[in-house]
This record gives sequence, C-alpha cells and structure tokens, in this order.
Amino acid sequence: MVSPMALKRLRVGLALIIDDRKILIAKRKKNHSFGGFWEFPGGKCESGESISDCVRRESREELGVEVTPIQELAAIEYEYSKTVVTLIPLICRHDSGEPVALSASEVRWVEMASLGDFEFPPANAGLVAMLKTGIDLTPAKA
Repeated sequence: MVSPMALKRLRVGLALIIDDRKILIAKRKKNHSFGGFWEFPGGKCESGESISDCVRRESREELGVEVTPIQELAAIEYEYSKTVVTLIPLICRHDSGEPVALSASEVRWVEMASLGDFEFPPANAGLVAMLKTGIDLTPAKA
C-alpha cells in the first residue's frame, strides 16, 4: 500500500466547452491511461501556470480551438492507486476553430443530458452527474 504522502499529485484543468447548449468531449486514444474512455478536454497544469491559461493552452493543443474561461467550478480531488488528481473544471466559451481530434481518437459535441451514455474515468463521475442534470451552464456570447 502506498502512503498518501508518497502519492504523485497532479493539478488538472478541465475545459467544459459549451456551445449552443452542447458540450465538447474527447475520446482518449487506446494507448493512453484510461484509453477508450471519454473525457473533457484539458490536462496537467505546468509549473506556475494558472488554471485559465492551462485550459486555453490544452484546448489549443488538443483540439485546435480557442476558448475563453468564464467560470471555475468546485475542484474535485480523486485518489487513484498511485496518483491524487485535483480536477478543476472551468466553463468555457467556444470562441473559434472547429474541434479536431489532435491528441484524441475522436471529439464530439453532445447534449449534456446524454453524458451518462459515455464512459468517463472514475474521477469525473460527480461532474458528469451534475452536468447531465441540465443546469444551464451556457456561457454568454461575446
């Protein structure tokens, strides 16, 4: 058993990119951890990088889109066997670019109510449950 103090810690920014009442999700490549699972775009924050800057960078690198973070939601801490991840979701406005699966096997705009039809990593369970309730998270247009 790994001591909680010895676990690797990761801070991850999640871009909840919402456009026209749909949310963008990406399917992880088979050779990645949780390969074949769906996820919200985002990734590990670099040293000294803000969460907002992280989701902007990751959205650009992973999907080729530009986003504006609008609202930060409550952080989610989840302990896997060797890692503790802190997921920090940000509601983002989709500003420009057609999403392309640059580092995923597939990307898809889906209705929030249908998020339960997709398999996400365990750390995302609470967030998926909240989003599919249909609360209005549509960001204001610029």
